[in-house]
Amino acid sequence: MTHQDATPQDAAPHATPNNFLGLTDAHGAFERARVVVLPLPFEATVSYGAGTANGPAAIISASQQVELYDREFDAEPVAAYGIHTLPAPDLDSDPARAVEQIAAAVADIARKGKFVVALGGEHTVSVGVVRGLLDAIEGPLTVVQIDAHSDLRQEYEGTPWSHACMARRLLDDTRVAQVLQFGVRSVSTEEVEFARANRNRVRVWYVNEVHESPAWKRELCDDLRGSNVYVTIDVDGLDPALVPATGTPEPDGLSWREVLDILHTVTQCAEIVGIDCVELAPHAGQHAADYTTAKLLYKAITYAMVHNRQAEGAGYLTATPTSPYGGLANQPELWSSNKPAGASPATA
Repeated sequence: MTHQDATPQDAAPHATPNNFLGLTDAHGAFERARVVVLPLPFEATVSYGAGTANGPAAIISASQQVELYDREFDAEPVAAYGIHTLPAPDLDSDPARAVEQIAAAVADIARKGKFVVALGGEHTVSVGVVRGLLDAIEGPLTVVQIDAHSDLRQEYEGTPWSHACMARRLLDDTRVAQVLQFGVRSVSTEEVEFARANRNRVRVWYVNEVHESPAWKRELCDDLRGSNVYVTIDVDGLDPALVPATGTPEPDGLSWREVLDILHTVTQCAEIVGIDCVELAPHAGQHAADYTTAKLLYKAITYAMVHNRQAEGAGYLTATPTSPYGGLANQPELWSSNKPAGASPATA
């Protein structure tokens, strides 16, 4: 499957379906897809650079330029699990009400057995997504947060629903067992004191800790073992050399490899049950940040699907590659029945 192959017969030559990764119904129809992308272009409390409302559309557009083939798996992983992209819902301008609406929409999708990937929008949307998942699935969730900021303020600029309060609002719900943060490098005294006073529920790996030592991997696995995990990726967690298009960029961020290492470690030790990516504020004519974000999401989704227990026995990816490259090409039993007859995993 290639983007050219994805062209509908009744469309203009080389037209690409306007969805995440530009998929045709063979791998993008709701009933066939394991993954559902939910755009949430909500922006109400940004405090510096604006534009996050344009993030979901930019990510979806850029994703259509991402190659479906992934060398790590020697295959086009999306052919094994499928992704359906929903239209953006109409959301109230009031953050508290929008959170309720998002929670209801996510719960509905998750109850249909779909893996939810939300695209923000400002980071406040994550509160609604997590609440919706908690309403739909059994047991507590641990949240792994990739972010330049802790977002642990009780309120900011007069509202408890600010993007700067996202993690604090998550912790208001006792069903959220822990919030584990990576890449933080800009934090207030209030947030430091809150994290220290709540060590049983908050753990911060500051960016220098990730840069300087791999010890965080064992520590993370010890915290996560056997948990259901929600991953929230604020793009400002990455170094602004990779993603400059965000409202509050901070220098000395996580590298591409470090973010992938975090995601891979999570999947080795727990099960990811949902993902969001937020705070992209695209700049006109500067597409690198949009493309980087889209490619990161494709990789994150694939890592989650490789290890997702709900997919076992359903024809989806169910194991890690046996080697850094070529693993899935040597495991054809892991590929779905959607694969065209006679196709190899690398061309499905």
